[in-house]
Amino acid sequence: MASFKAVRIDKTDSGSQAAFVDFDEADLMDGDVTVRVTHSTVNYKDGLAITGKSPVVRRFPMIPGVDFAGIVESSASPEFKPGDQVVLNGWGVGEMHLGGYAQKARVKSDWLVPLPAGLDAAQAMAIGTAGYTAMLALMALEKHGITPAMGPAIVTGAAGGVGSVAVALLKNAGYHVIASTGRPEEADYLHGLGADEIMTRKDFEGPVRPLMKERWAAGID
Repeated sequence: MASFKAVRIDKTDSGSQAAFVDFDEADLMDGDVTVRVTHSTVNYKDGLAITGKSPVVRRFPMIPGVDFAGIVESSASPEFKPGDQVVLNGWGVGEMHLGGYAQKARVKSDWLVPLPAGLDAAQAMAIGTAGYTAMLALMALEKHGITPAMGPAIVTGAAGGVGSVAVALLKNAGYHVIASTGRPEEADYLHGLGADEIMTRKDFEGPVRPLMKERWAAGID
């Protein structure tokens, strides 16, 4: 198709405006792989980009969508061939490079990974960037030698996208998980994910003490 459906954000005199449009394939940005997008997710950044609530978009026009899954249509890279199923997370897509809220995307092959075995595109995007972020955090703990034997792990914003996946991942890794949330009504949901304890914002109410002042008084650098 010479054109395809996309959400496009344009800069206007009053800010930015998002619309559902026909987008010309010739206007896609540089890349060595063209993907027919089948699924994407709704991330916080995408909400900010579409509503213009924050300067997430760095170039105009922009197609939002910080991640996507789809099928390779054409490729100049030896790493991928037409018909391959792929996933993309990050790389400035939806901010500086046209993103996943469209029927097509053209990106650099280095940004793509093969769809993991055992998952379909819908499942991959159900995990999405939120799950990817949570797993990076767990991998960082492992890289720094942190283990469950060292004590419990607390997850802030536990009822959100990243937090929910983090609770499940940490529990599966053997941690005693403390879920911190501003939505105590989500306690059953968080326990179902594996949280051992629930903390709410009320648990942190009280007079604030300057931490660094206490550290200096104790002679701690």
